[in-house]
Amino acid sequence: MLEVKNLHATVDGKEILRGINFSVKAGEVHAIMGPNGSGKSTFASVLAGNERFTVTEGEVLYEGHDLLSMSIEDRARAGIFLGFQYPVEIPGVSMANFLKVALQEKRKYQGLEPLSASEFLRMMRDRASVVELDSKLTSRAVNEGFSGGEKKKNEIFQMAMLEPKLAILDETDSGLDIDALRIVGTGVTKLKRPDNATIVITHYQRLLDYIVPDYVHVLYKGRIIYSGDKDLALKLEKEGYDWLINQYE
Repeated sequence: MLEVKNLHATVDGKEILRGINFSVKAGEVHAIMGPNGSGKSTFASVLAGNERFTVTEGEVLYEGHDLLSMSIEDRARAGIFLGFQYPVEIPGVSMANFLKVALQEKRKYQGLEPLSASEFLRMMRDRASVVELDSKLTSRAVNEGFSGGEKKKNEIFQMAMLEPKLAILDETDSGLDIDALRIVGTGVTKLKRPDNATIVITHYQRLLDYIVPDYVHVLYKGRIIYSGDKDLALKLEKEGYDWLINQYE
């Protein structure tokens, strides 16, 4: 599904990604961990198409297509979803209208008929239950006045509605209490299918109790320096990164 080869990227002239090699197949869950400033969020932003970052070298293939040549809009239409570490508020735009436009745009791109009003509302009710999202929130402006936990639940609700092929979750667990962490984590797991994939960026092993990864990667100074299975996250939780960084340097 995704093949990243020797990816280099800069922001404001400073090199952040220094040669990432990474691949994801359908049905897989990959976790990316690493110290602050290692390039995790930059990697997510580059995949999503954030124009603030400049790719200086390398190649990214998504389902065999050149991802880097695609606009942000076309990446979203093609099934790439980014869950933000700090979800933004969009005053004046209701959740229902926001999602209706996004979903119908995606269906148009896929050559599908638009959903009827009743089909859309039924889908909203069904998908809101995945993350126990209060139905009252879906009639409010996007994230406006939401608590931190509600914003993160809302991100996964949007993911459930849009059914992406590749979901990239950038520190979705940041700022969540125990109950919200469980709801968000199990919500992501409920959405896993054989034909989609998830990249989870996190600092903490606790999220991976709910979203069990097939692979765990350690990103340091813009490169993936080590990969393993879910047990690697447990070891990092207990021992930190020093044992890996010392080997690398």
